[in-house]
Amino acid sequence: MEDIVQLEILDGGITRSGTHMGAIRLTLSEGWKTYWRAPGDAGIPPQFTWAGSQNVGAVSIKWPTPDVFLTSGFRTIGYHDQLVLPVEITPAKTGAPIKLKGRMELGICKDVCIPSELTFEQALTPKSRKTPAIVAALADQPLSAREAGVRRASCDIVPSRYGMQLTARIAMPSAGDEEVVVIEPGAPNLATTETTTTRSGDQLVAQTEIVSADGGIFAMDRSQLRFTVLGRNHAVDIRGCTRH
Repeated sequence: MEDIVQLEILDGGITRSGTHMGAIRLTLSEGWKTYWRAPGDAGIPPQFTWAGSQNVGAVSIKWPTPDVFLTSGFRTIGYHDQLVLPVEITPAKTGAPIKLKGRMELGICKDVCIPSELTFEQALTPKSRKTPAIVAALADQPLSAREAGVRRASCDIVPSRYGMQLTARIAMPSAGDEEVVVIEPGAPNLATTETTTTRSGDQLVAQTEIVSADGGIFAMDRSQLRFTVLGRNHAVDIRGCTRH
């Protein structure tokens, strides 16, 4: 596996808020890719465990803007060549040493897809300085709704054959040609089918069906929905929607 993907922990030191910024850097061999947190039609979402870490109270992953791939008719979302994934750590005890230890489960694909498991262990020091690769990855995160000039995000949600049909209308300037809206339901037991995206003037319309993993009845919380608009120029992260 090392000839396909290598994992390295980067240390970015203490932030102004007192947290510690690190990163997982994946280097992929030519032609291979891995996936974003919402991987699309046929991707494998990465999973993390932090068992064995020391002085780690909380972990927040900062996802850089991914790419959209179309392979054999399937749309997937992820990264190629190299991924620097910033990890913001809130220490359990301020000033005490931090050790980041754990496991990353991920899918890596070229002509075939391989479920993989990578382990890591790295001591982080408060004396570390900012790492340019981490700074660049943080700057590559999607814009917030406010930064992108989103004026309104509303949703129609109606029962469908297998779950709930969701139609989102987002009033915002264009993010660039070939915009794709990714919808995340906000609950681990829920998933979306392929989303269709169209634009009319200043409004994006995204439609998908939300289904439950067990096929049961469920309720939707509009405030937990997350919409990521991926465009040629930039990406936008929109949290929640109102009734249309």
